[in-house]
Order: sequence, then structure tokens, then C-alpha cells
Amino acid sequence: MADFVLVLVVLIPLFLGVLQVGLVLFVRNTLANAAAEGARHAAAFDRDLADGERRTREQVGAAVSGRFARHVDVRTVSLGGQLTVEVVVHASVPALGIGGPAIGLDVVGHAVEEAP
Repeated sequence: MADFVLVLVVLIPLFLGVLQVGLVLFVRNTLANAAAEGARHAAAFDRDLADGERRTREQVGAAVSGRFARHVDVRTVSLGGQLTVEVVVHASVPALGIGGPAIGLDVVGHAVEEAP
């Protein structure tokens, strides 16, 4: 019985740590995908930057939670001589459990602006 308890003391925190890393990576990948989708949406010739921000917020809200999309910046930048839409999502993801301390994530999505 004592062996079982000693093994559990090691395995439970290890399992919870792996689970938490998976959660943080899932949220990061979801935010990156939403930023890229918002940039592509805003880069369409018949759309504006507000449409890209709205699309990013919708994607994040549908996949994880709208609280991760509180700070979304959309702007037009020049990358390599091309006019490009850039969407940046700033989020805080709990690093230790659901209510634990948070780590900041900044993810960026780019798309080349379509010409009319």
C-alpha cells in the first residue's frame, strides 16, 4: 500500500502537468488559427479591418472562450513590399490550473491584401 501512495505522489502531478501543457498549446494554436483566419478575411478586397477583427473574435469564441479575444489588434503593414493585413491577439492563459497564474501569449496572423 505504501508503494502505491509513493508512486501516486509522483504520477498525479506529472499527469496534471502534461494535461496543462496540452491545454496551453491547444489555446495557443487556436488563437494562431483565428488570427490567420481573421487576417485572410480582412485582406479580401471587399472587406475592411473591422471585419477581420470580428471574424477573429468569432473564431476564438466558438473554439475556446471569448475571454481570450479581449485584445485583438488589426492593422495594415508592409512586408517585403506587399501590403499585408496583420492580426495580433493578446491573451492570458492560465499556466497552473484553471484559476492559477496566467502567462501572456501574443499570436500574429498575416495575409496579403487583395487588390480590387
